[in-house]
Amino acid sequence: MSSSDIFIGETIGTAVLILLGGGVCAAVTLKASKARNAGWLAISFGWGFAVLTAVYISAPLSGAHLNPAVTLALAIKDDAWGDVPTYWAGQLLGAMIGAALVWLAYYGQFLAHLTDREIVGGPGAQDTKSKSVEAQESGAGPVLGIFSTGPEIRNVVQNLATEIIGTVVLVLAILTQGLNNNGDGLGPVGALITALVVVSIGLSLGGPTGYAINPARDLGPRIVHALLPLPNKGGSDWSYAWIPVAGPLIGGAIAAGIYELAFA
Repeated sequence: MSSSDIFIGETIGTAVLILLGGGVCAAVTLKASKARNAGWLAISFGWGFAVLTAVYISAPLSGAHLNPAVTLALAIKDDAWGDVPTYWAGQLLGAMIGAALVWLAYYGQFLAHLTDREIVGGPGAQDTKSKSVEAQESGAGPVLGIFSTGPEIRNVVQNLATEIIGTVVLVLAILTQGLNNNGDGLGPVGALITALVVVSIGLSLGGPTGYAINPARDLGPRIVHALLPLPNKGGSDWSYAWIPVAGPLIGGAIAAGIYELAFA
């Protein structure tokens, strides 16, 4: 695979991943969406199908890593580091493009949601207008969960451990069952296996943190949330943002180590 193929494949694939994954979060969250309040099952299966679609689209070009933790694990497994920056750059750019497309697809719903007094004002609502800039930037705004993850209980050790554990499961499944014949990316059967594993992780381990298990999936859309001209959007919760980056990378490295010890 050439560097251009890798970059283009990862950009397109990760954009599709975030468009469909972030899209199901928007569908479930936003007022005036036909799927509002569809629940955690819809989100978990939506992300699983997003993975399946993105892998099938991008695998012929790049092997469909779509996740810096997967790229790191494969680099450790094969001791091949030359293409890692290209993979990571494509993944981050694709995640940002996908998040922007979610905003475009749900443009009217975002405006309706963020100008509704039940959401951003009134008794018991999150009144972002009355908060200082510092307060808005310190925590999550009312639609941040569409773009990136956040903990239900803010505990650094637990939150980091949850992301590490979920990523170890994901990457071990990929390394043992999901790779193509060349061993450098996901194959056709591996795409289905990986998608089902993502659904399983969402249903079983997604409750504490929203299961980022992918640094680009969280960081890219969080950057887009910070940049988009959304009214009353609140903060992007940058104090938490390092956990869904560090946790999956640590998890990917641990999974590669387990694979080398137990399976190689």
